[in-house]
Amino acid sequence: MPHKRNPVTSEQISGLARVVRSNAQAGFENVTLWHERDISHSSAERVIIPDSTTLVDYLLQKTTNLIDTMFVYPQRMKANLESTGGLVFSGQLLLDLVENGVSREEAYRTVQIHAMHAWREGLNLRDLVLKDKAITSRVPRAQIERAFDLKRQLRNIDKIFARVFKGSTPKKTKRKR
Repeated sequence: MPHKRNPVTSEQISGLARVVRSNAQAGFENVTLWHERDISHSSAERVIIPDSTTLVDYLLQKTTNLIDTMFVYPQRMKANLESTGGLVFSGQLLLDLVENGVSREEAYRTVQIHAMHAWREGLNLRDLVLKDKAITSRVPRAQIERAFDLKRQLRNIDKIFARVFKGSTPKKTKRKR
């Protein structure tokens, strides 16, 4: 797909990660043989250990380069989120209903009905939910509004980045177009 910047690199990372995981499976199967008086596990280890460590090093370099050269388009990301008409917030709405005493099954059904209606008709999920007395009688309007607040969903993003990057300050987007 010509509009994508790194499909080959992403596919390599994804595909080769499966090889590493399959090598890990062979390693797990070797564990039960460690106390045995045979060396059948060593033949597999002679292949999987050097191959896997070399491959993981390669994948880390590819991933680092991919992230370092990534273009991020915040306005496009926001437009994509908004294009769902609020469907991305359906999970939070479900949790808020459950928190307010609705069974999970009933909450799921209720939210799904509104979500499918919004999706099919190109409507806004929040607007549909706010018109439903079965929901508004159980969940305060302010809590419903908060369920659809993107800032609420992203409130811990800086903490997550800091944890991922071992306490470093999250970097700003390197390049914008």
